[in-house]
Amino acid sequence: MPKRRANGEGNIRKRKDGRWEGRYTAGYDQETGKPLDQSYLECGLPDDLQASIQEMQKSWAIIDSGSRDPHWDIYWCNLNADINSAEVERIISPEQAWYLREKYLRMERE
Repeated sequence: MPKRRANGEGNIRKRKDGRWEGRYTAGYDQETGKPLDQSYLECGLPDDLQASIQEMQKSWAIIDSGSRDPHWDIYWCNLNADINSAEVERIISPEQAWYLREKYLRMERE
């Protein structure tokens, strides 16, 4: 099992696709053992994907307030398609794709 880094420690590396990636440890979840902060998975997203995320966030805010958003299904499908497209084109990693699906589409892995 890999050695855990202390809180605040991290690393920077150059990915195979030429982009740079930085990671740091903000702590670990006591139950799952996973890092608490995974915001590094949202770095370097394409503009169209970021726009879809913002639309979906606004739609979830309406839904969570108890109101209906007649465009929720359109935003959900658009974001899902943008995530899938970016993953297939290797713009984002499968890890990033699942992180975005879980966070913004509220999907769960089986």
